[in-house]
Amino acid sequence: MSTSTSTRTPAGELSATAARHLLLNMTPNGSLGPEGENLFVVRRGEGPYVIDADGRRYIDGLSGLYCCQLGYSYGPEFAEAADKQLRELCFSPLWSSSAHPTAIELAERLSLIAPVDMEHTFFSGGGAEAVETAWKMARRYHSLRGEPGRVKAIARRGAYHGLTVGALSLTDDPGLTDPYGPPAIDTRFVSNTNRFGLAPEFADDRAYTAHLLGELEAEILAEGPETIAMLIAEPVQNRGGCITPPVGYWEGLRRLADRFGFLLVADEVITAFGRLGEWFGGDRYGARPDMVTVAKGITAGYAPMGATLVSGRVVEVINRPGAVLNHGYTFAGHPLSAAIALRSLEIMERDRILDNVRGLQDHLAGRMASLADLPIVGDVRGAGFFYACELVGDLDGGGFSDRARADLVADLIPRRLREAGLLARVYNRSAPLVQIAPPLISDRPLLDRIADILTDTLVEASARL
Repeated sequence: MSTSTSTRTPAGELSATAARHLLLNMTPNGSLGPEGENLFVVRRGEGPYVIDADGRRYIDGLSGLYCCQLGYSYGPEFAEAADKQLRELCFSPLWSSSAHPTAIELAERLSLIAPVDMEHTFFSGGGAEAVETAWKMARRYHSLRGEPGRVKAIARRGAYHGLTVGALSLTDDPGLTDPYGPPAIDTRFVSNTNRFGLAPEFADDRAYTAHLLGELEAEILAEGPETIAMLIAEPVQNRGGCITPPVGYWEGLRRLADRFGFLLVADEVITAFGRLGEWFGGDRYGARPDMVTVAKGITAGYAPMGATLVSGRVVEVINRPGAVLNHGYTFAGHPLSAAIALRSLEIMERDRILDNVRGLQDHLAGRMASLADLPIVGDVRGAGFFYACELVGDLDGGGFSDRARADLVADLIPRRLREAGLLARVYNRSAPLVQIAPPLISDRPLLDRIADILTDTLVEASARL
């Protein structure tokens, strides 16, 4: 029997209803209990804060899973944009030689801020679809050039690129991939750029970049360069904890792609639209990809949307006369989402959001770096408004005993952060991490408050080791 709720329904009733009817993403849903005892229900947001169903306020230190670049106070402006669009046109597909003005305008706008030579956009519903699109574009590109044998992809260890069947193939996490059988894409994984715990000589960027590119080249040669369709990588890898690249790494990827003929894809689903202080995070590291995948921040979380930006050299092949791009999504470039994305870009420029990140990123970096002095923190890494602490435990080599993991990583740290009013991400996997990605509107006092809460929590956790 269904249970109706209203905006005044107590948190407990909402949780119980959710437990009966709602399946959550990447969640042990059966563990919520019949009354949804462990469910956190967010009712509304304001500025960089969210308020739960019981009225408690929290700093959204994860920007709603890396989406809400602008926080939660621009609703009236987005509502105005949505109202205008819906009064004109609620839906029209980008299909069969048909388009609508809002998607056209957004594609043009993206071309003006995109990396060099990114003149075309293929819209989708989210990040995983954008990644799937990049794979199919790569396959189509090589087939039209007379190289249908390029059927393999290269990704990086620990990477996450989405959970649809194709994107899952590029995701290196057995816990996510094994339940679903053999991958749809033949993918080889090479090292990511995390140097924590490696030999001291890799502290030097030149040496580390040479090592990583040498490993990649060896893998390409072992597989056969003529079989590789694309390599996909994030400018700063999210999974594993905000892993930044060494100097020269992305330039080296470009050289190898040109030498061996595969396409280079920058997955910027998280790092685009200001997260690293640039429209596209890859620009910070000299990336020159053939395609860029985006989602999340493109609409600042106010609507779902993804996109794959495609370079001229790829488009001139797939747009050959008579060639058909047999790929698409019903709601790709939806008028409402496109209108909201345009308004988001307008607000970011008008309110100088990138300047805010650039002006405060060094201060945040300093506050985060100080956490490395704590016994439980092994490494601090990140850039812009995107940081992680890798935790070390009570065992030789920095691992956690089962008891320490259960007491600290699974319980004390996430509980204390929440009690102090901060939403952050606490990974309880092989390398336990605490991660933040605050809204890009955050000011210095708010960043200090985030750092203070992290410090207090990790000081307590260190004392428990």
